[in-house]
Amino acid sequence: MRTRRSEGMENKKVLISLRNLKKYFPIKRISFVGKPLILRANDGISLDIYEGETIGIVGESGCGKSTLGRVLLQLYPQTAGTTMYYGRRIDELAPKYVADTLKYLPRYIKKCRKAEQVFHQLDEECRAKGDEAPFSLIEKRNNAKSDWETKLSDVVKIAGGFIVSDNLREVSKALLKQYSVDAELFKCQQSILDMQVRLTTAEEKNDAKTVARLQQQIAQLEEKANALRSEREVLQGKLAPMKDQCRQHPDFEKYESQKDEGIDLSRLTNKEVRFLRQDLQLIFQDPYSSLNPRMTVGQIIGEGLIAHGTYKQGTKSLQDYVLKVMGDCDLAPYMLHRYPHQFSGGQRQRIGIARALAMQPKFIVCDEAVSALDVSIQSQIINLLQELKEQQNLTYMFISHDLSVVKYI
Repeated sequence: MRTRRSEGMENKKVLISLRNLKKYFPIKRISFVGKPLILRANDGISLDIYEGETIGIVGESGCGKSTLGRVLLQLYPQTAGTTMYYGRRIDELAPKYVADTLKYLPRYIKKCRKAEQVFHQLDEECRAKGDEAPFSLIEKRNNAKSDWETKLSDVVKIAGGFIVSDNLREVSKALLKQYSVDAELFKCQQSILDMQVRLTTAEEKNDAKTVARLQQQIAQLEEKANALRSEREVLQGKLAPMKDQCRQHPDFEKYESQKDEGIDLSRLTNKEVRFLRQDLQLIFQDPYSSLNPRMTVGQIIGEGLIAHGTYKQGTKSLQDYVLKVMGDCDLAPYMLHRYPHQFSGGQRQRIGIARALAMQPKFIVCDEAVSALDVSIQSQIINLLQELKEQQNLTYMFISHDLSVVKYI
């Protein structure tokens, strides 16, 4: 499997960063006590994907291209490594793994030190045996190093230079207070968005009483959000003296520079991953089986919008938005109430693209999106994807086994 990326991306912002990503599938067990045989679909992949670029993943069938795309989107849980997403800041989402890390900060640091000791012990064994070191020992050493780096990274990205503090419990307590404010602010902002959707629906129905009530509730929630932002600034000010004390440690700057505002997708709960689905979308390879035959085009495109609460079902604003997305993908308005079997392969793939774009994503995995289409239709779909990328500043991972297609896009 090889990668090809757009040129001139050095000064762009990193959107997704993979470090030592692994995905193993168990095949079978030889015995009840022995370890199961595994298939290493992805093994130690490190990669940066920049905002606004198209990165091509090319390779022969069965090499793990599609698995990489699905693991990146957390459709498959990854075996090891980190997948950092920078489309949103960690304090915007306030994921639960942050609270868990901060609550048990001393315990996590103890695990890091233990993993470091295991690695150094195995490393010394390998050095002692030199060229005669068996492959199994070298692999064990490399896995131990990866485990140590991942455990350390999980803590440092959240706590930064605070991990060198002599009073980790006090640090943990202070950072947890800040996290609780972030979590409450996230809930408040989600409530405001939900109220705004309901307000739009009420305005369409000319329900003046409901409109007035919702406007009042939104104003109250916005006041609460502003108060929480002010409280967060106060808490940050209280953390400053603690950070100044830690600066005296020689390793403080090293760890502080590794603090990360990105979101580790591999550590999110199912509910948190579902929330980010609107940012991370997938265009499937097969335009036939990927569409529900019992749903119309309008229902297919609008399904995700309704599920995420962006629009209410049956509203005029939803239909207007779906028609706009269809127009962007060269689908005529009269196709709104048609079913998938009434379309050609190229038209069905346009529906799949419209479904992904409707969520206004930041990153799309195109999993061999044109391999099932005729050559003439392939060029139309590729040109459409290029146009949409330029209009909406999209980032693509384009998976294919056709070198000419990857080179073109």
